[in-house]
Amino acid sequence: MTPNKYDTGLDKTPANFQPLSPLPFLQRAAMTFPKNIAIIHGDRRVTYADFYARARKLASVLARAGIGKGDTVAAMLANTPEMLEAHYGVPMTQGVLNTLNVRLDADTIAFILDHGEAKVLLTDTEFSATVKAALAKAKVKPLVIDIDDPLGKRGEKLGSQDYESFIAPGDPDFAWKMPDDEWDAIALNYTSGTTGNPKGVVYHHRGAYLLAAGNILAWSMPAHPVYLWTLPMFHCNGWCFPWTISINAGTHVCLRRVESKAIYDAIADHGVTHLCGAPVVMNMIGNATEAEKKPLTQVIEIATAAAPPPAAVIGRMENAGFHVTHLYGLTETYGPAVVSPWHEEWDPLPLEDRAALKARQGVRYQVLEDLMVADPETMKPVPRDGETMGEVFFRGNVVMKGYLKNPKATEDALKGGWFHSGDLGVWHEDGYVELKDRSKDIIISGGENISTIEVESVLYKHPAVMEAAVVARPDDHWGETPCAFVTLKTGAKAPTTDEIITFCRERMAHYKAPRTVVFGELPKTSTGKIQKFVLRERARAL
Repeated sequence: MTPNKYDTGLDKTPANFQPLSPLPFLQRAAMTFPKNIAIIHGDRRVTYADFYARARKLASVLARAGIGKGDTVAAMLANTPEMLEAHYGVPMTQGVLNTLNVRLDADTIAFILDHGEAKVLLTDTEFSATVKAALAKAKVKPLVIDIDDPLGKRGEKLGSQDYESFIAPGDPDFAWKMPDDEWDAIALNYTSGTTGNPKGVVYHHRGAYLLAAGNILAWSMPAHPVYLWTLPMFHCNGWCFPWTISINAGTHVCLRRVESKAIYDAIADHGVTHLCGAPVVMNMIGNATEAEKKPLTQVIEIATAAAPPPAAVIGRMENAGFHVTHLYGLTETYGPAVVSPWHEEWDPLPLEDRAALKARQGVRYQVLEDLMVADPETMKPVPRDGETMGEVFFRGNVVMKGYLKNPKATEDALKGGWFHSGDLGVWHEDGYVELKDRSKDIIISGGENISTIEVESVLYKHPAVMEAAVVARPDDHWGETPCAFVTLKTGAKAPTTDEIITFCRERMAHYKAPRTVVFGELPKTSTGKIQKFVLRERARAL
């Protein structure tokens, strides 16, 4: 075989090839904008010079504690400066950061600590009761370091020392390590595990670098954004925004609790320009009381993902002075990897039509190589007619390495050279993807498929409805029928079940309308996702 002249004598060297990693983002920000405020937490202000120094101190003491390549450091933390420092300090040792969902039960936390083989656990004392019980159940015995945040609810200290004492002897000039290979793991995130033990999703440095940069591109983020942490940092590593914000030397505004007043106060006090969150966060902001609100001096950019936001919710946010960008992704894609870009020709459309367009999931991020809607059996793309349903598939460098210690699940998820999302959707003529349901959530009634998202979108249009979720209820005749769980707005005139059903039937095919309506609060995960598996159990018991 004739050698390729472009490969002869033109080899990779340290001068022209370095593994991609988000770690140099912080280094550059600290060198270029050392005095810029990197983190705000209550009255505390941390400059980029100090942020970088503290991350290096953390890395140095972790290294002294024996953390090296492939070792897991777990973090049971709220949205605080220590969590941001961990996103850099842990991988600076070539270790792997495992952020824990702070609302999980002790049994699940114990399973994760054991499965990930945690050697160090950074834990906020507010979560001590759960962590103490988890440590008693876990086989691993990690070094426990307490974070006693004055803005949190302080609890029992479980470790031998607190975080500040731990990093105090650390080296602010620590010669941290880049990954040996950009394919090396940087983070471990666990899926919800609603039908069994959660699966450990492994991220690599290359993917974290690309998704972090992709957030800038997809959102057109300017220099020095002021980013409010309404999204949990433990969720998909905060959609990689702990690394993203360093790219443009922006400011992280930490927020322990997501509440309407706290959000409006932070926007007014710190000049917040950007925030992210699930539709439940948008709903909270859009339905804030007049006492909780503060005037907006500029349009605030808000990116939303998780469950597809109803057009009515997007419309309310636009009216309130927020510009909504719709994102879509999964834990297995480092968070959002799909965006719904806006077209100027849509500007003159009525608000409801604009909101409906924004509710579509959209097209792939610039850093995602391919996206399609296809038949899950044949892998043949569906027609771009906005009607033919298929499964959504991803392919590219921002797809996970795989599931930790679970080769069968990894093989199934990546079968055929594509990541199988399990989400069902349609492909529009303009190439935009629109989700219709999770494959497990679709309702089959009398042989007809009913999209729960479609029914929920109609319910959200009712003036008294605050939140809505639809699941299948077993039916002897139809097999399944739609069952709606509805939370009403405070102070709204309460509609009857029949009024809700009639409202839906007037706006959609009768067979799609709910046959059962249950009023009350909806169960949610800590990231704002409605727990439909809980609602399905309730529907079966009706």
